[in-house]
Amino acid sequence: MAQTKGRETANSRASEQEMKKWRVRLGSADVTFIVVVLILLGLGILMMFSASYAIAIDEGKDGYFYAFRQVIFAGVGLVAMFIMSFLDYRIFQRGPIALIAYVSSVVLLILVLFIGTDLGTGCQRWINLGFTTFQPSELAKFAIVILFAYLIDKNYDRMHKASIGMFPFMALLGVIALLLMQQPHLSCTLLICMIGLVLMFIGGTRIMHLFIAGITAVGAAAALVVYKTVVEKYDYFGERLSTWLHPFDSEDLDVTWQARQSLIAIGSGGPLGLGLGESRQKYLYLPEAENDFVFAVVCEELGLIGAITVILLFVLLVVQGFHIAARARDRFGMLITIGFTLQIGLQAFINMAVVSGLVPNTGISLPFFSYGGTALIMQLMQMGIVLNVSRQRYILDERTKPAVKPTAPEPEFRQNA
Repeated sequence: MAQTKGRETANSRASEQEMKKWRVRLGSADVTFIVVVLILLGLGILMMFSASYAIAIDEGKDGYFYAFRQVIFAGVGLVAMFIMSFLDYRIFQRGPIALIAYVSSVVLLILVLFIGTDLGTGCQRWINLGFTTFQPSELAKFAIVILFAYLIDKNYDRMHKASIGMFPFMALLGVIALLLMQQPHLSCTLLICMIGLVLMFIGGTRIMHLFIAGITAVGAAAALVVYKTVVEKYDYFGERLSTWLHPFDSEDLDVTWQARQSLIAIGSGGPLGLGLGESRQKYLYLPEAENDFVFAVVCEELGLIGAITVILLFVLLVVQGFHIAARARDRFGMLITIGFTLQIGLQAFINMAVVSGLVPNTGISLPFFSYGGTALIMQLMQMGIVLNVSRQRYILDERTKPAVKPTAPEPEFRQNA
């Protein structure tokens, strides 16, 4: 016993001495992350303007209508990002705030089923506020991340237990998923579930429990699809699947038109594109060109090189976000950074996959590019929280830096876990 206690004391002193070489940096946000976000935002507004010009004129509006509103949304979002980058992210670590955000999102997702509007998409996902519309699913993404991060951080030592690390999280995800599927909003359902499962995995949930949760989610989704198709006679999912498998073979142009025009736009761009503003499909051939299918316009106008550039920018954003998470001062900061970064990365990947025909059309926007105030403001606000985490990251103290740089020690919160 004495020898064991002595070794523990020695290890503790060694750990303290090692951690003295590290300090928390305050006041300087990650410049690379800021630059990538601003480049994506600027390029997104430019491409959205190009894609929306003809649509706005056809609707009897000024050609700058959508671009002007998007600039206003971006301005509000940048203010929110700036404020959040200075507001200590640990304010969200308080249980009541995370719970309030989750309950609010659930209430709004219920309301949208009764008073929501579909904006011509056939899916009831928005609440009309008069001067603009609000999409509750964007708040649900935010709520899931901060609530899961709070619960995982609080119960980290017990996450291996099914009663702690699986069932409560499945219940929370299940409520959100069920309400989203009623809209229906399949893409957002998949996105939120994937983010939740990743956070559970990082938080310490056992692989077997994650497997059970995944199988349960797939089974529940399949049962809901069958119910809507057979009982409610609403073959929304079957229609999307058929469009994906046979975009050019179906005789129903109303069903396959969007997928066809998207692929034509991508193919027309070639390696170098037709030139900025020179898209032909945006002239009322491609539905939702300013929204979910803006990436098709990017491919047509900027070509393969432009498309790859946009993809690499999103990859860089994710990589830099994970780098910030790896240096977070605490577990909660790490989890929310991974959650928000993963949301942007996965959403961008799903959108590009839909536009290019790799997966069925699920109705999901491209972050920073697609028109929409709720999404853009929420995305920039979340990036501000990530920047705040980067302000408080662990760095090697130059005053104690040795001649040979040692392997970075695990942050203190991981050593104590």
